[in-house]
Amino acid sequence: MDSYFKETKILDYSNVSIQELLEQKGWKDLDTVSRIKAIYNFVRDEIKFGYNVSDEIPASEVLKDGYGQCNTKATLLMALLRATGIPNRIHGFTIDKALQKGAITGIWYKLSPQNILHSWVEVWVNEQWYFLEGVILDKPYLTKLQKQNSDCKTTFCGFGVYTDNFENPPIEWDLNNTFIQDKGINQDFGVFVTPDDFYSKHQQKLNDFKLFIFRNIVRHIMNNNVERIRNTKCNEPKK
Repeated sequence: MDSYFKETKILDYSNVSIQELLEQKGWKDLDTVSRIKAIYNFVRDEIKFGYNVSDEIPASEVLKDGYGQCNTKATLLMALLRATGIPNRIHGFTIDKALQKGAITGIWYKLSPQNILHSWVEVWVNEQWYFLEGVILDKPYLTKLQKQNSDCKTTFCGFGVYTDNFENPPIEWDLNNTFIQDKGINQDFGVFVTPDDFYSKHQQKLNDFKLFIFRNIVRHIMNNNVERIRNTKCNEPKK
């Protein structure tokens, strides 16, 4: 199991900012299940849903940004878990871009690749692997999205969600699997010991021009769209 504790360029848990966070939170003093739950809840809710400059940024940069999406939140979650003695791995996929519609719109949606690189963290506890995909969306954002689409109780696709149980998606962890985008999965790349291994083999299907546009224009538009939903008053319809 030693490889599942490995520190890497992306999983840079010796970084001062991460070590200071661990000291501040006192997670190492908790029992294993409570530790995983506390770290999971931190990454889910205190790291807002949003789009970083790249999937391959290190955990310390995700923490500094204060926001992330499936792949970058997975990086931070893995780093924090490994730093506190919890073995984990990453499972890679692609998902259909339809689940991002609303967060990305118009010409930018049309230009985005049909299949988007996706991942979740698998954590080893009590002799079993648990899937932690439900960490992606912070609860304030998801709650606003649910209130703005209160007529939908089952399948919902868009704005970073693809689930068959929109009213009560399985995002709380207590020795169970958690999901929020899993219904959009259309290709399975299998498991990897580190995100470094995963990204050395698989990247987003963007040419250099589209990558430049995403990093400098599109992701900011997407983050503004997400933040607009998060800050909408409950009685206001979504635009």
